[in-house]
Amino acid sequence: MGPLSDKTIVVGVCGGIAAYKAAELVRLLTAAEARVRVMMTRNAQEFITPLTLQTLSMNTVATDTFSLTQESEIGHIRLADTADAIVIAPASADVIGKAAHGLADDLVTTVLLAARCPIAFAPAMNVHMYEHPAVIENIARLQARGIRIVEPAAGALACGYEGRGRLPEPAFIVEELTQMLSRHDLEGERLLVTAGPTQEAIDPVRFVSNRSTGKMGFAIARAAWRRGASVRLVAGPSALPTPYGVERIEVVSAAELLGATARIFPWCSTLVMAAAVADFRPANRAAHKLKKNPKGMVLELTAIMDELPRLTAQKGDRVVIGFAAETEDLEANAADKLQRKMLDFIVANDVSRPDAGFAVDTNVVTIVAADGQRETTPRLSKDEVGDLILDRLMSLRAVRAKLGSRLASS
Repeated sequence: MGPLSDKTIVVGVCGGIAAYKAAELVRLLTAAEARVRVMMTRNAQEFITPLTLQTLSMNTVATDTFSLTQESEIGHIRLADTADAIVIAPASADVIGKAAHGLADDLVTTVLLAARCPIAFAPAMNVHMYEHPAVIENIARLQARGIRIVEPAAGALACGYEGRGRLPEPAFIVEELTQMLSRHDLEGERLLVTAGPTQEAIDPVRFVSNRSTGKMGFAIARAAWRRGASVRLVAGPSALPTPYGVERIEVVSAAELLGATARIFPWCSTLVMAAAVADFRPANRAAHKLKKNPKGMVLELTAIMDELPRLTAQKGDRVVIGFAAETEDLEANAADKLQRKMLDFIVANDVSRPDAGFAVDTNVVTIVAADGQRETTPRLSKDEVGDLILDRLMSLRAVRAKLGSRLASS
């Protein structure tokens, strides 16, 4: 089950050319297993039909406060009362202004006035309208009431102008809603996550690497942002998109990854080393492409110095979490790595398993803690494993806080 499963999301659609993107937003929310109810202003129906959104949401679309049929089947108060979250996308300058001043002269603004759930607005309009002092003031009013504003994107606008005013990508709006409805127990945490493989050059066109895709590290970064943490992701070569809300630092080699990690380490409160960092690199990198040789080639490798123990030696109150990708003696190898690298806990998995290795969406992990506790999970999605790792982080934080309280009172 995903974070939006069984959540009721009310999507309010206002008049504007970006209204056509509401169809993709509704589709994505439905695919995320949310219950989607749509309400539309009169002007929105000039750009996209209620039938389109009804088909995608599989629910009747609300358009008229004074329709006896709609009120008996849906009811604007029921829309407000049953919503886990409301998102207005696109949000026009008109509806932003009405909502900011508490007006309720149509279905959408009436539902907004009756709602007690989290609300988000995704503005979309001409760049000059968006920059108008009245719109700026109205948006500030909404933010002061705790309403989330999903900032519009910049680029070419339908009106021919260039600037900020494009509706954010529907996938980004879904991420904002997901964070709104997630627990925010990681607020104040600063997570530095490493992910993906490294590549060690043989020559300008060849390299030594491993099978890591970065999926596990990216899942941890995504889950941490949803739960309120500030997240920086040091990522080796990976085709995965950057998780929404996360700052990505791209690297290639082990030296680059370890250097970036060391540079950012003072900023973080938790380091999660999920990257599959190379243990060896070619001893000599050729300046030009090596030509094919029928006699073959001997590739001399040299060990890469592990910088993690140096960082953990100065970690202070930071939590450092490691990973161990193994093919045999899983727990013994993980426990050895935990001790050598002075980790708080380590997440080990058998990468020879077809359901828990690289390039798959599931994982089976064993978490080994510094105090000797061990826990093996069933097969879970990597997103679920990411949340589980963060749960263990918060449990460790709670134990430390309790111990600190005892010491302070003794």
